[in-house]
Amino acid sequence: MHITAYTKEFRKNLHIAYPVMLGQLGHVLVGLADNIMVGRLGAAPLAAVSLGNSLVFIALSLGIGFSFAITPLIAEADGAEDVETGKSYFHHGIIMCGINGIILFLLLLLAKPILYHLDQPPEVVALAIPYLEIVAFSMIPLMLFQAYKQFADGLSQTKYAMYATLISNVVNVLFNYLLIYGIWIFPRLEVEGAAVGTLISRFFMLWFVWEILRRKKKFRQYFVWSRKELLKMNIFKRLFALGFPTALQMLFEVAIFTATVFLAGTLGTNPQAANQIALNLASMTFMIAVGLGVTATIRVGNQKGKANFADLRRIAFSTFLLVFLIEAVFAVGFILLKDWLPTLYIENVEVIILSAQLLIVAALFQLSDGLQVVILGALRGLQDVKFPTLICFIAYWIIGFPVSFFLGKEEAMGSMGIWFGLLAGLTASALMLYIRFNYLSRKLLVQAEMQPKMTV
Repeated sequence: MHITAYTKEFRKNLHIAYPVMLGQLGHVLVGLADNIMVGRLGAAPLAAVSLGNSLVFIALSLGIGFSFAITPLIAEADGAEDVETGKSYFHHGIIMCGINGIILFLLLLLAKPILYHLDQPPEVVALAIPYLEIVAFSMIPLMLFQAYKQFADGLSQTKYAMYATLISNVVNVLFNYLLIYGIWIFPRLEVEGAAVGTLISRFFMLWFVWEILRRKKKFRQYFVWSRKELLKMNIFKRLFALGFPTALQMLFEVAIFTATVFLAGTLGTNPQAANQIALNLASMTFMIAVGLGVTATIRVGNQKGKANFADLRRIAFSTFLLVFLIEAVFAVGFILLKDWLPTLYIENVEVIILSAQLLIVAALFQLSDGLQVVILGALRGLQDVKFPTLICFIAYWIIGFPVSFFLGKEEAMGSMGIWFGLLAGLTASALMLYIRFNYLSRKLLVQAEMQPKMTV
């Protein structure tokens, strides 16, 4: 197949992906703003936000993973033009995400004592605990927002969640500024101020997306609730069957990045601050790939609903090629700007030098990281989630983490060794997931081609 068969899909891929990219990038830019504002308070407050968020990100990965089950089911129903089935998945998805939000809030409160047993600097833990308590409550509005977002994504309407995210990010930055430094009539809460700003913005984001979706003609029929179809266990089982493995996939990946925070913390406050800066920068480029991962889920799910498996493969491979080209540009940018980017966060020379070293490794794993998340998205569109979960576990925890653990010791390679483990895990994941998608999509295509012959 000629290369133009893939590149001609770039425009449509980007049309669906760019609102998700901007929305996700908006989240990370708020993280950047948080880190810059908190970084001005010193290395310990910056490390505290990193440590507090390490537990929040684990909870977040589980909640978002479950919500991802909504998108391929809605996309398949949309491809088959079956509104009633789509509506049922949407309603049950909201209930599931609301319950998840409450459970995650409670689990984060119960998990607080863990921070005292992770060999972290005491001054960092003391600042992280109150931050975590406040941000934990924001899981409830955030999970409900995810239900609305994944529903709209499944209908290929990705822009509305972007609007909600970007506007709420402005709210977040505003309240962070007022509450961290105590501007105007607001109290100076420092690290806790960043948490309160996050909480306010997430309630605003939920209200905004609900308000905008229910008023749009395309969504109106989905917002009609009927009592008889409120609770159907078979629908919850379908959502759970897709959501639980997806949550584990995200958990395995987020947990290894979280482990780097803990491993860096054992090296001291400065290495932990440097690790946070490099992670924040790497997560910005990752959010571009997340947008294309969502696109792969939507478009593969649509083609599955239409039973058009030749186009399914071609469209999926077009997303793989596109993310590879985009991430290659980011990799070059990281290498060229490695000495300057950390200065946006902090003035500590040692932290800047350590961050610059980590950005070299981050540049190398851009390609693997981007590819693995987009291929996972394509597999999710096929509703294949169990085997990819096993792949993620092997890649990150059998291959990646041991490398991080042994090379990340102070007497070995320190922070650089930790990140070489990430590189190994992400590369293994991308390779194995590609083999899986190629096998499954080829199998579906062959079966479809054989069907007419069997009928004859």
